[in-house]
Amino acid sequence: MLRFLHAADFHLDSPFRSLAPEQAAARRRESRELLERLARHAAQVQADVVLLSGDLFDSDNAYRETAEALARTLGSIPAPVFLAPGNHDWYGPGSPYAALDWPENVRIFRSSAVESVELPERNTVVHGAAFTALEQTGSLLEGFTAPADGKCHLMVLHGDVGASEARYDPLTEEEIARSGLTYLALGHIHSCSGLRRAGATVWAYPGCPEGRGFDELGDKGILEGTVDDRGTVALTFVPLARRRYESLRLDVTDRQPLEALEEALPPQTASDLYRITFTGETGEAGVDLPGLTEALAGRFYHLELRDETRIREDVWARAQEDTLRGAFLRRLRLRWDGAQTEEERQAITAAARFGLAALDNRDLG
Repeated sequence: MLRFLHAADFHLDSPFRSLAPEQAAARRRESRELLERLARHAAQVQADVVLLSGDLFDSDNAYRETAEALARTLGSIPAPVFLAPGNHDWYGPGSPYAALDWPENVRIFRSSAVESVELPERNTVVHGAAFTALEQTGSLLEGFTAPADGKCHLMVLHGDVGASEARYDPLTEEEIARSGLTYLALGHIHSCSGLRRAGATVWAYPGCPEGRGFDELGDKGILEGTVDDRGTVALTFVPLARRRYESLRLDVTDRQPLEALEEALPPQTASDLYRITFTGETGEAGVDLPGLTEALAGRFYHLELRDETRIREDVWARAQEDTLRGAFLRRLRLRWDGAQTEEERQAITAAARFGLAALDNRDLG
């Protein structure tokens, strides 16, 4: 039985622009620690092969110390490592892949033409190809067919299956089915696909090993796979992330926001990054975001709070008053009733709340 690990899309040296500079620097250091966790897991499970499907760096001009850390860590893995550069870390004369001497167990594919490496002791062949520019408009898999020689044929690629635009190695399931591969290890998509099948070929995306923003939520990690003597592939998702990004929408109609939030949150959140959006109906002051931020201090690694609540109908009812407040609300209600999008309604809600606060000499913070 062959045991392999499949990882991709580390995006080392990402800027983490949404975080404070100190936290961004800390997150970049933590991203490098993912490599050590990968190496430890490879040794623990006695992986026969490690497949890395591109975008290990966030750009083709990564810091030299980051590239050296990658080379050092991959060199510590007691198994052959195969790496196919992607669109962010494409192979070229100035790339970190060309600038360093890599350990003997690390094979970096450096051409857009498919190359093949025999592992005779495992009756396995590993194929791969690289991005050699920011974009790869043709399929790197086009025209490839593995020989029917009884061997296990693996391929490592960065590519986009079913792409709507041909920029990042557009692949089709028909090509994958014709490839004759046992397993196609892909990178580029940042969510785990689970085991997919095209013809007799199994393919998968592991997703990124740790989220970098609120478009990459929940558990992230790598794939651990086996190929048995009959060529049957099995995959297991292995969580690797130290921190998770989570997004929570919470209806606080007729509820105290802090109490509702305490009920909804899991016990342990101190390591994670949360975006919490309050919805539903509230009074004219809305949700006290500064007060909640203070109350929740220290509960999260990073916290973003958003108020998308609507003003209760009893507040709008005061539009009938023969007062400045009533006139103000009547004009805004006409705009509310004519609004076409949720963004327009949110803007009108904000205008109403700040306007009413100004009329009452209240500070909304």
